[in-house]
Amino acid sequence: MSMKKIIIAPDSYKGTLSARKVSETISRAVKDVCPDCETVLMPIADGGEGTIDALGAEKVPVQVKGSQFENVDSFYGVLGDTAVIELAACAGLPMAVRLEPETATTFGVGQLILAALDAGFRKFIVALGGSSTNDMGCGMAAALGVKFHNRGGRSFVPSGVSLAHVDRIDASGLDPRIAECEFVTMCDIDNPLCGPKGASYVFAPQKGARADVVPVLDSAMKHCAEVVKRDLGADVAELPGAGAAGGCGGGMVAFFGSKLRSGIDVVLDTKNFDRELEDADLVFTGEGKFDSQSMDGKAISGIASRTKAKNIPLIVLCGAAEESEACYDMGVSAVFSIQRKALSFKEARLINEPSLYRTAYNVMKLLNI
Repeated sequence: MSMKKIIIAPDSYKGTLSARKVSETISRAVKDVCPDCETVLMPIADGGEGTIDALGAEKVPVQVKGSQFENVDSFYGVLGDTAVIELAACAGLPMAVRLEPETATTFGVGQLILAALDAGFRKFIVALGGSSTNDMGCGMAAALGVKFHNRGGRSFVPSGVSLAHVDRIDASGLDPRIAECEFVTMCDIDNPLCGPKGASYVFAPQKGARADVVPVLDSAMKHCAEVVKRDLGADVAELPGAGAAGGCGGGMVAFFGSKLRSGIDVVLDTKNFDRELEDADLVFTGEGKFDSQSMDGKAISGIASRTKAKNIPLIVLCGAAEESEACYDMGVSAVFSIQRKALSFKEARLINEPSLYRTAYNVMKLLNI
């Protein structure tokens, strides 16, 4: 099978290899088998940690508040005339000083937006994935001038549990430059704000919430959503994607009038993936663990829908594979685990790069017969 052009568009192998490193390793294997083949490296992300790197944006350092109001060194990205805000860069799970969604805040995310506003940006891409928060984006809004008052009339910055204390919202102090802005929010889930499929019940346990705290968080968010509807005229409770990042998806719509878009679609469109696909012979993608969730609005499903439409083979290289027949129906041609023997995560992370290379090398050897 003669290969002239191969696109390499993997996500990261979280905890072991960045998306860029995965791309480079697969490309090296391709070139060692087919030296004349053109490889187009497109490391991707679906809206979580690493999105700024995946988009190829330049980082601008900023010091802001972390999820527990501690000072953290963070950054936003610059992509032409657009600022890229990565929630995980200040309020993400990996950098949380403690996992406690009851008190975690997105205040730092608002500070990142403020820094980009001060630098003159009016177009924003906001990546929501990987949050440690459950505050409906109220901390973010507070950093930009929205006032949240309790029943005693005192203003405060709401977090997970204290959303229940929001009695009145005054958006008159919102930074007036927000009205000049265009926001696109990357969101890879369609969960609503509240209820059994909402932010608190589905995601808060992953962020450290105890079972008895989850219904308290859900009730608090439901209450705040009702106040938002009454005071701001924004009904986001049942909006698909509102539950992303602890309700920050709903907050982006309610406070800033943002559009919610599939994270992977934003990345692929920004990288002109469809144009590159026109004359491609094959696409490699991959991630640390490939399972049913991978094809449920995540990065690989977005790639598969586009390769299937063009009838271009798509090969998945992953650390662990739990594929179902559904993935093949949706456009995946074949799935290969790079693990060459049973290993623990601690062991696997040390040899994932050479294992990835050998798997990609053997796949190319087969295709080159």
